Amino acid sequence: MSHLRNLFLLRPEVIYLNHGSFGACPRPVFEEYQRWQLELERQPLEFLGRRFAGLMKEARGELAAFLNTGSENLVFAPNATTGLNMVARSLRLQPGDEILSNDQEYGAMHRMWEFICRRRGCRYIRQTIPLPVESPGQFIETLWKGVTRRTRVLFLSHITSPTALIFPVEEIARRARAEGMLTVIDGAHGPGQVEVDLEALGADFYAGNCHKWLMSPKGAAFLYVRPEFQEMIDPLVVSWGDKSLPGSSRFIQEHEFQGSRDVAAYLSVPAAIRFRREHNWPEVQRRCHDLALLAYRQVPRITGLPPLAPPPDAGTPGWFYQMVAFPLPPCDGAALQKRLYEEFRVEIPVFEHHGQSLARISVQGYNTRDDVEKFLEALGRIGHSAWRIGHRV
Repeated sequence: MSHLRNLFLLRPEVIYLNHGSFGACPRPVFEEYQRWQLELERQPLEFLGRRFAGLMKEARGELAAFLNTGSENLVFAPNATTGLNMVARSLRLQPGDEILSNDQEYGAMHRMWEFICRRRGCRYIRQTIPLPVESPGQFIETLWKGVTRRTRVLFLSHITSPTALIFPVEEIARRARAEGMLTVIDGAHGPGQVEVDLEALGADFYAGNCHKWLMSPKGAAFLYVRPEFQEMIDPLVVSWGDKSLPGSSRFIQEHEFQGSRDVAAYLSVPAAIRFRREHNWPEVQRRCHDLALLAYRQVPRITGLPPLAPPPDAGTPGWFYQMVAFPLPPCDGAALQKRLYEEFRVEIPVFEHHGQSLARISVQGYNTRDDVEKFLEALGRIGHSAWRIGHRV
């Protein structure tokens, strides 16, 4: 995959295995982004006053086709966090209602639900998921132990941020609907890393990033809402969206028209989708998974700790695809991350999650086997000395 490296803007001397944190935009897509910005500046009134609705509809349509849903079922947002806040603030929750989640979720989303619950008199439940996970069925049954007669909402990630685990969201959404609960899915790491078929998935609300694994410019994400719940979602910004434009639903109008803003990142999403198509991205992803699998197998030999999930079965992604996290012996994670970067130019996140030190790598099309092998060598050289001298790096 070395030929793809030159199509990205990343600094060549850095072994960048941290795509999952903020993504990385290919050069042709970034140039399209700049082209849209230039068009806006050349004739702002024409762009925002006459062309805006049509341009946004076209971009939404291409993204919706990629996600297998109707273009009237999703709206653009600057990031998945914004989309999830739109949902959380709009739900008609009552005092005593419960939102069930789990302890593998992104910390900012825990804060969001706790904020909402304090103001609504609700309860936010974090069901403990023992690690390593065993099977999708075991995961679902463990999660369901947190369901009570007051549970109104199930919230979980498609792919978790700290542990990089792919959760069985389709089966969870199906079971939740049968029991009268709403499902809110954090898809920050889903689109572009795994196939996201929103109609088959069956979630009531799904917020996903485009700037991560779909590789659009920063500032592009979306919120999907099932048609029967679209009237429920209040706009975070109240502007001109209540006017009736032909061929556009109230859901689209209220969330698309938010005053003057730069929408170039949204309009560049189709270019990101084309880039994937032009470079046979499903094959690129398979090679990325093979490299993630190499790290999955080798890191436990360095750390002496078991992986967070069983290995994938033949022909299936299993619990991870292009992003995988590893438990580490107790150590100073910040110091380890700093040494990996300063001494070996390896960029990965190292952090603590529920008292367990974790490292996570993300493998994208610009990465090579040599990148992963250099990471393994660096971790071995630093880590072994760290574990021996009292867990300090």
